[in-house]
Amino acid sequence: MAGHSKWSNIKRKKSKMDAQRANLISKAVREVMLAAREGGGNPDSNFRLRMAIEKARGFNVSADNIERAIKRGTGELDSGQVEEITYEGYGPGGTAVLVETATDNRNRTASEIRHLFSKHGGKLAELGAVAWIFDQRGFIAIEKQGLSEEQALEMCIEAGALDMQTEEDCYEVYTEVSQLEQVRTQLESSGARIQTAELTMVPKTYVNLDRDDAVKMLALMDVLESHDDVSRVYANFDVPDDILDANV
Repeated sequence: MAGHSKWSNIKRKKSKMDAQRANLISKAVREVMLAAREGGGNPDSNFRLRMAIEKARGFNVSADNIERAIKRGTGELDSGQVEEITYEGYGPGGTAVLVETATDNRNRTASEIRHLFSKHGGKLAELGAVAWIFDQRGFIAIEKQGLSEEQALEMCIEAGALDMQTEEDCYEVYTEVSQLEQVRTQLESSGARIQTAELTMVPKTYVNLDRDDAVKMLALMDVLESHDDVSRVYANFDVPDDILDANV
């Protein structure tokens, strides 16, 4: 899971630096709305909504704005025709890329996503072309402060996690999709401090990129992540640490 860990790591660093970017805040609010639309407006019974609310609070979204987003999701307020669409494509070096979007204009979004791929050495693909390369998993990031690797691993084993990776600023924990909430709850009860918990897509295989393709790939990931309609981006690349660090 090295490639997944590397990109999730750089995203956390970027998010800390760009926490006040308007599109990150609007994406957090939109995720609350979509989560409420999918599973209802009660965060006690809707895990996706509970995680979305925590993320929005992390961006200092007000309680009133969160409440309005929930009501838009449940239909109590008009939210327009927003739909979730996943695009598949190939990045530099033949990497597989999944782009999850939420849009009120699928033609506009498809055109803009296609343009971003083309501009950065990639191309859109047909539905199903690369999705098979990824497995859906639960993902939890645990703060390292005051918690040794051995302690964290013991917690993860007792909680029923599938895997744990040690990163610079956290421990990354992977679970079965159905076990995400249970593992998260168990880790918290064991004293772990959770940075984030969400569903993610983990590649089964990775593509090792040379320097030129790595720079292009990171640029593609960055512009896709920055697009207003994009919710999440996943790819199966692996690059040298020095190139990754230079792009933070």
